[in-house]
Formats: sequence, C-alpha cells, structure tokens
Amino acid sequence: MSFLCGLPFLECVYCLACARWAWKKCLYSAGYESENWGLATAQEFEPVPRFCRLILAVYEDDIRNPQWAPQGGYGINPDWVILRKDYGDNEGRVTPYMIYLDHDHAEIILAVSGLNLAKESDYVVLLDNKLGQADFHGGYVHNGLLKAAGWVFDAEHEVLRKLVAENPTYMLIFTGHSLGAGVVALLTMLAVHNRDKLGIPRNKIRCFAIASPRCMSLNLAVRYADVINSVVLQDDFLPRTTAALEDVFKSLLCWPCLLCIMCLKDTCTLEEKKLRDPRRLYAPGRLYHIVERKPFRIGRFPPVVRTAVPVDGRFEHLVLSCNATSDHAIIWIERESRRALSLMRDKDEHMEIPAKQRMERHESIAREHSEEYHAALQRAVALDIPQAYSPSSYGTFHEIDVGEDSGRSREGSSLSHKKRTQSWNEFVGRLFDVDDSGHMVFKKTPP
Repeated sequence: MSFLCGLPFLECVYCLACARWAWKKCLYSAGYESENWGLATAQEFEPVPRFCRLILAVYEDDIRNPQWAPQGGYGINPDWVILRKDYGDNEGRVTPYMIYLDHDHAEIILAVSGLNLAKESDYVVLLDNKLGQADFHGGYVHNGLLKAAGWVFDAEHEVLRKLVAENPTYMLIFTGHSLGAGVVALLTMLAVHNRDKLGIPRNKIRCFAIASPRCMSLNLAVRYADVINSVVLQDDFLPRTTAALEDVFKSLLCWPCLLCIMCLKDTCTLEEKKLRDPRRLYAPGRLYHIVERKPFRIGRFPPVVRTAVPVDGRFEHLVLSCNATSDHAIIWIERESRRALSLMRDKDEHMEIPAKQRMERHESIAREHSEEYHAALQRAVALDIPQAYSPSSYGTFHEIDVGEDSGRSREGSSLSHKKRTQSWNEFVGRLFDVDDSGHMVFKKTPP
C-alpha cells in the first residue's frame, strides 16, 4: 500500500525534473557559451569576410559573372585564380576547390566548398566515420574528412610548393565552409606535419574553417589553435552536433525527435566524462563566435564577435533554435561577418587611434593570443585529457617518458601535480624558444 502511495510522488518528481530541463533548455542561448570570452578585434577578424566571399566564388559557374554579386569591396580578381577543380576533376573524393593567389593581401589561398545535397559522393565523405575512427599524431579525427584532405594534399602539394617558392613572403591559407571546413582543418594539420614538401614554416600556415563540423579530438583541437581558426554564427547546429552524422541524416524525417534526444543526452552527460573520452570530436582550433540574437528578442542585433581557445565548454550543447540551420548558410555568415567587421572598424575610427598605438595594440593582441594558447594547453594538461597512441613531435597533454620506457602501458598512469607540472615544462621546452624580446616562439624544426 505504501509503495502504491509513493508512485504519484515519484511521477511528480519526474515530471518536475523534465519540465525544469525543458525550461532551461528553451532558455539556453548560444550567447551563453562565449559570454566570458574576449572580444575579437578588426585586425584579427579582417580576413573572415574575404574568405567567405572566396568560398562563394568556388560555387560559381562563371567567376567573371558571379551569381552572388560582391559587396563591401570583397570581390575577387579572376586573373589571380591558379586552378579550379569540380567533382569530375576530383573523382568524387572531395568537394570542388580553388587555389587563388591574392597579391593584395600576400596570401596563397586554397578554398574548399561545402556539402552539395545533390551529390552522393559528398555523403560518402561525410558519413565515412564512427566518431573518432581514424588516429592522427596522438589524437583522433574524422575518417572520411582525413581521406579527403589527404587526397587534396597529394594532388596539390607540388602546385602549392611552387607558389610558395615564387612568393616566399606570402602566407599559405586554407579555408572552407561546412564539409569543406572539416577538410581544410585536417588539410592544415597534414601541411604542418609535411612542411618539407611545401617548403614553408609553421608560422606561415593558417586555416579559417567556416561553420566546421566536429572533426578532431580535443587534444588536437587545442594543440593546433595557433594555426586553425573556426568561425561559428550564433546557433549553427553543425559545430555542436556530437552524434554520428550518419545518425543525423538517417533521422532527417524526425529531426525534432533527434534534437530532443541529443539535447537530453548532452545535458545528462557529465562534463568530466566528455573530456575524458579520447574519441569525442570537437570544432577545431581557436573559435570565433558571432553573436547577434538574445533570448525572447525579435530580429537581429548588431553582431559581436567573441574569441577564445576554450578547453572545456567548447560548443557542447545544441541550441533549440529556429535559426540552427539558417545560421549554417555561408551567405548569412558572410553577411554577418561583414557587418561585424564594419562595426569594429567604425569603433576604431571613432576612437582615432594613432598608427603607432595601432601597431602596439596589434603586437599586444598577438602576445595575448599566444598566452591564451599556452594557457589552454596547460589547462588540457591539468584536466589530464587522454592522448591516443604515441606522442607526436609537437608534444602531448599526457607525457610519457618514451626514451626510458617506450612500452609502458597508459592504463592506470595517473600523474601527480608535480609530475604534471614537470611534464608541462618539458612540453613547452620542446615546442618553444624565447626570442630577444622575451616572447615565446615556435622552434623552427621539431625537436
């Protein structure tokens, strides 16, 4: 009898718990994720609208007569296009891409387009993965995207090497949208590990992944934050989709059900468990979050761009929003990034900062980013984020004395605070040198 009387109480507790979860989830805004991040500056965010426009050019049938007319002076020069390859040229291995030589900004750019819903080959690339299936230099990556990136590198590294040799002062930039963003993120990692084939130092390589899928494990996402940048517009679902993309496409007919199940799973999973999962994939590199809406507000507000190299709290929650898919569109990202950059420049002009102070500010920002990057690496060490397989030449977050005991098992190897500190100091020593001004810079060659 007492058991039967307890049932309504348990049901009430269960209903209240579900209602509380649903209420908090409906109130959850994408702006909460980055509310404690620093604001991006015009200097560092300046390339984003240009690269969005360049990615749009990859979609064009005729670059000289573009379907999407350039705005804000972000048009491209068709004579600077080195090559373009479509699905036929790529044998279905990767989406169309283009190599562009930007003499105005001293950049060699390889831009990759996003998913084409009408192309079966794109689904083959996207769905060739069980979360973290492929291992890569001490971490895990998306298997299909790694294959696509490897195909592009093998096909174009000679062309890129020639362009680098002819333009030694130019930066090498990889950029892409959606599926292409995942490809260029892994392509950048391949380029960093095969710099001898390109004839270029690490500090001359950059990646801007626009609306990237989660394509690499956390240790890699943080480790390459000095060269890879991810741009996310407000509520975009793809950088937050932790489920296997195969399950996402299988569930398109019941998309709301899948969203609710994924939201419930992410909410109930402990943060520590997420961080300790070596195969869990994340959005790559340094994150730039464009925020332009607030809960229960109608319309878009002047966009604000926040940036950080987060370790924990890296876009872990899906946002229940009617804009979750529209915020993924490259057209919207290009428009809002252009608006955000215009507001940043107007603010700088209103402040009337002298040229010398602008240069000092730029150097200060670079130093702050370097310090933030080192802090993120140290945070990863403190959290004891697991590595996969052997340490890479750039160090790992959970160091093992390979020289003395290369066969030691990683199971049960919990490090004390003293050992972690020593491990971190050794890690930094292998990665960085100190220049004449006292700043830490990457060593020219791997140790």
